[in-house]
Amino acid sequence: MINTHFNARANTLNSVKIGICGLGTVGSGTVNVLSRNTKEINARAGCQIIISQVGARRDNPDCDLGDVSVSRDIFAVAENPDIDILVELIGGTTVAKELILKAIANGKHVVTANKALIAEFGNEIFAAAKEKGVTVAFEAAVAGGIPIIKAIREGLSANRIEWLAGIINGTGNFILTEMRDKGRDFADVLKEAQALGYAEADPTFDVEGIDAAHKLVILASLAFGIPLQFDKVFTEGISKIEPQDVTYAQQLGYRIKHLGIARRNTGGIELRVHPTLIPEKRLIANVDGVMNAILVKGDAVGPTLYYGPGAGAEPTASSVIADIVDLARTLSADPEHRVPHMGFQLDQLKDIAVLPIGEVETAYYLRINALDVPGVLAKITQVLSDANISVEAVIQKEPEAGKDRVQLIILTNRAIEKYLDDAVEKIQALDSTEGNVVKIRVESLG
Repeated sequence: MINTHFNARANTLNSVKIGICGLGTVGSGTVNVLSRNTKEINARAGCQIIISQVGARRDNPDCDLGDVSVSRDIFAVAENPDIDILVELIGGTTVAKELILKAIANGKHVVTANKALIAEFGNEIFAAAKEKGVTVAFEAAVAGGIPIIKAIREGLSANRIEWLAGIINGTGNFILTEMRDKGRDFADVLKEAQALGYAEADPTFDVEGIDAAHKLVILASLAFGIPLQFDKVFTEGISKIEPQDVTYAQQLGYRIKHLGIARRNTGGIELRVHPTLIPEKRLIANVDGVMNAILVKGDAVGPTLYYGPGAGAEPTASSVIADIVDLARTLSADPEHRVPHMGFQLDQLKDIAVLPIGEVETAYYLRINALDVPGVLAKITQVLSDANISVEAVIQKEPEAGKDRVQLIILTNRAIEKYLDDAVEKIQALDSTEGNVVKIRVESLG
């Protein structure tokens, strides 16, 4: 069926043959969008894009392959001499890596939506691609349907990127939105997210920040011209966020979001994923549910915001096909005339140090369980003052009936994290405090 659509224009356009590996959510979405929007896609590409072969372990009833050749051996697609572009949509970092390297070795261009593979093995893959004179495109690897890769790599190429911050995991954003709007606890919302298909049976990658870290390291490499360094990203999840912290943040004029943050400063590059208080007046603070958003600050353009769906069959397919179109347009171009994988020429990447989290400077939200006696707040603020950490705001809650403990909520000004941590240890050691201090980082994003 699909080839029927494509072949209608075969006599007027040159053809580019693609092989799709994987017929899951994104793979079937890619087939369907290619079929439905054939005329527009071919008109933009300036050639006829043909699905020549599909590699998949099983068929997917959500898409109609018509008379397209299907192989149960995905490596057959990489070995097929007729294929110009291999589209890798199987996921994972083992078989997918082998498949992509095989395709590159056979002189094929590659399109992938595999953020883990790019984040962890992108340096090796791009080096192999350069040697063979082919391109590996990965727009769909970050933020689903949002064209953030092209925006940073091409649209903002005049800028020295100062920092970026993103809600780049829809599952975590959905959970935090429900906790804020309905006062629900984390575990309760997580169960609903799993029931709705937003979270996997094992949600670790989503809720502990690993998925976001994969995406962040790609964005940081594009923004700053540094090698991919997934192992250096600091990650902290949202599983310990409590409804009371969400409420207190609101009372202070903030919202809690699970952010990936990359920042350039005089000491190096910050790469961190963690729950973050951001002012509720910021546009990104009002991105709710499963939606994604990335805020990028360039020296020339200032702050720019990119918003849209971060996952889903057709939103992600939109980005996959955009890469196919880009490659189809430049298939005959010399390698040096194509856009570099990471925006910078490979020999121009700079190995800038990534700062450990202890060297990062930000503001902090502290929640302290303290005795309801005179002088406690003074002792705590003195500890902070001794560490040269100033207090911006304080909320002292009334003790519950019959209880002698109160919740103290403190917002600090910006401080180096290791000094803040030392102060927190001293606060926890006071006779007038109980348990661990809850610490959440605060960013103005202004």
